[in-house]
Amino acid sequence: MSDPDVSIILPCAGFGTRFGAPYAKELHCLAPGVTVLDRSLEPAAELVKSGLTVRVVVVFAPHKLDTVKYLARYAGVFQLVFVYQDDVAEPGLDGAIRCALPMTRGPVALVLPDIVVSDVGSLLAALRQPGWTVVAAKESDPVVLRQMGALTVSGGDGVVTVEAAAEKPADPSGFNALWGTVVAAEEEAHRLPDVARRDADSPLAGARAFMVERIVNYNTTEG
Repeated sequence: MSDPDVSIILPCAGFGTRFGAPYAKELHCLAPGVTVLDRSLEPAAELVKSGLTVRVVVVFAPHKLDTVKYLARYAGVFQLVFVYQDDVAEPGLDGAIRCALPMTRGPVALVLPDIVVSDVGSLLAALRQPGWTVVAAKESDPVVLRQMGALTVSGGDGVVTVEAAAEKPADPSGFNALWGTVVAAEEEAHRLPDVARRDADSPLAGARAFMVERIVNYNTTEG
């Protein structure tokens, strides 16, 4: 397997207890033959259309074999690498990222399988920026901000900067946006687990933000 131009970390080992369905939430059907997972991977597929070689490192657990099987449809699109997450030794989203990082090459994007962004070109646009970049959307609902990676963003005219970031903040006051995708340069990717930790300084402060109209977190079957 040749080195890719960009790597995607796709963490699929979670239990999705809030989703309340007998199947993985990323496999929820949005249209005939189209799942949440398909929609979440559309920006990554756009990278391939642009001529880039994309490696997707899928982090999974034994209860997610249906998701592993479903991803077979992308075998001719991405370089697919599957990594098992030991939920005892490496729990949570930050643990999933740590499990995946050794298999990544080049700039690394964190794509969540239950998050859908409204602009399929957003990831390509984010990768064109140096250093840290986020795909983000404005958000003022405190309930939503408590469930997501919350941001304080400022600026305009195409130049938007992250002033502060927190993972699922208990107090969302002062935050005005949320992220859907995070991109790190290869030399900075080792800090990606801190994006998902509440007890660490977020590396997203100072990042460029590529703003999209909408980011949907599929926490329930209603979306």
